Amino acid sequence: MSGGFLLSRSMWRLGRLSLALLVGSSLSVMGGSGAAEAAAGVPFLAHQALYDLSLLKSRGSAGVNGARGQIQYDFSGTDCQGYSSDFRQVSELESGDGKNTLIAQRTMTWEDGAGKSFRFKSGVVLGSNEPAAVDGVAERNGDHITVKLKQPVVKTFTLAGATVFPTELIRRVIAAAREGKSILELPVYDGSDNGEKVFNTTTVIGRPIPGDRAGAAPDPSTDSDAMKSQTRWPVTVSYYDRAAKASSGDQTPAYAMSFELFENGVSRNLVLDYNDFVLAGKVGKFDVKQAKDVKEAKVVKENKACK
Repeated sequence: MSGGFLLSRSMWRLGRLSLALLVGSSLSVMGGSGAAEAAAGVPFLAHQALYDLSLLKSRGSAGVNGARGQIQYDFSGTDCQGYSSDFRQVSELESGDGKNTLIAQRTMTWEDGAGKSFRFKSGVVLGSNEPAAVDGVAERNGDHITVKLKQPVVKTFTLAGATVFPTELIRRVIAAAREGKSILELPVYDGSDNGEKVFNTTTVIGRPIPGDRAGAAPDPSTDSDAMKSQTRWPVTVSYYDRAAKASSGDQTPAYAMSFELFENGVSRNLVLDYNDFVLAGKVGKFDVKQAKDVKEAKVVKENKACK
């Protein structure tokens, strides 16, 4: 298998997989509304962050000699309003033959704070290829989730009710960290790839880091007054293609993310592992947003936390 083929495959994976831990509600494997309510007390911070990307390592014959880019992330909302995110990533990968390939991705999502609805829309441009788009909505109905896709194909299918959406994954990682747990396993649906995949995730949580400890490499997030009282944890989340694992028993993750996660949902010191190469993401800019005094009537009516 040629290095050029490996590089192309890796770039396509990079372009098509959204960063679920950044673009982040549903029920956990515990099931029932009580599980969702138990995790509802985690406060998320409305913020904007800019991450500068660079190549950390390249493996095997992937042929990635250099990488640079940025992630621009905008997150806001409350349990009453639901949570909105706007994720943009531009990456340029340099191959061994001196050729550069540009990847541009934008993903916008909205999640009901009660974990009943998840909307997603994303577009990816990989080099000179035609743009690829995913657009759909996932609705929780009793013991299952119904997904309706508009793109890349019109399709309706169901998922197991134990599946969680991205913001709920973050919520439960924080809850587990606060309880001193080191391992959390959850199936996750984030609308990434072709909009039809569910990933099994394994999260490993390290020891807490006090908010007043900036660490060896402080950045605008640790320097922010709003963050200095926030505990954070080193976290690694591995994503496994559920269908591939079920059919072949393959335990190799499709991709993995390591980062420091603040208890208000902010992430820093990203390490994005796409198997063939690894990118580092450092916070270059960080701003706290003012919460908007806007409510969505349907969500407010259905979410007990809003009463």
